[in-house]
Amino acid sequence: MKPYQKIPIKECGEPLVAIPQEKFVVELPHPYEKLGAEYDGKSPYCLRKGVLEALETAQFLLDKRHPGWKLKIHDAYRPVGVQQFMVNYTFESLIRKYGWQENQISPQQRQELWSQVYELWAAPSADPNTPPPHSTGAAIDLNIIDDQQRVLDMGGAIDEISPRSHPEYYARSKTLQDQQYNRHRQLLNQVMSDSGFCRHPKEWWHFSLGDQMWAWLQNQQNPQKPKEHLQARYGRV
Repeated sequence: MKPYQKIPIKECGEPLVAIPQEKFVVELPHPYEKLGAEYDGKSPYCLRKGVLEALETAQFLLDKRHPGWKLKIHDAYRPVGVQQFMVNYTFESLIRKYGWQENQISPQQRQELWSQVYELWAAPSADPNTPPPHSTGAAIDLNIIDDQQRVLDMGGAIDEISPRSHPEYYARSKTLQDQQYNRHRQLLNQVMSDSGFCRHPKEWWHFSLGDQMWAWLQNQQNPQKPKEHLQARYGRV
C-alpha cells in the first residue's frame, strides 16, 4: 500500500462528464486503445464534473499567458481493467527491452521488473478503498502544444520509466536545453496548480484533484493542522 492510499474516501457522487474536445487537444484513437486496451464502451476522455471545471480554468490560464496554446490530454478516466492491461503491457515491454524470455527469468529478475512497473503504475486494485487514481475520474496525464501545434518538449515521454520522469529532474541543470525542459514543466505545473490540481511527485505529466493522492499531497503541505486534514471526495467510478 502506498501512503496516499491510507486517505479515507468520502464519495461525493459527482458524475463523470465528457471532456469537450474542441477546448483541448486529444489523440484519437486513444493511445492505450491503440495498444489494445478495452474501455468497454466508455470514453477515456471523461473526468468528474468538478475536475473538468478546474481543467477548463487551467486552459484559460494557459491561453492567457500564451494565446493559442492548448493542453494536450494523454489520458484521463481509466477503468481498472485498462489499468491491469497497462500494468501487464509494461511488464512485457520491459522483458522485451532487456531481451529476456519470460519463462527463463529468475524470481529476482521478475521481482525487479515488477518493482519498475509499480514505480510508474498504480496497482489495479479492485478494493474500493484503494482505487487507482485514474479510475476515480479525478486524475489526468497531459502536456502542452503551442500555437503552431508543436508539442512542448519536456525532456522525457509520458509513461517513461526513467529518473527523467521526476518533475524536478532538470531543475538544477545548467545547460540551456535542460533549462528549457524545466521551464516547460514549470509552466504546466503552474497553470494546473493555480487551478487546484496537485502534481504527482514522480511524474511531471500526472495531476489530480479530489482523489486520495491529491488529499495526501495537500495534507503533506499542512502537517501542523491535523484537524484540517482533507479526505478524498472521489472514489472509483
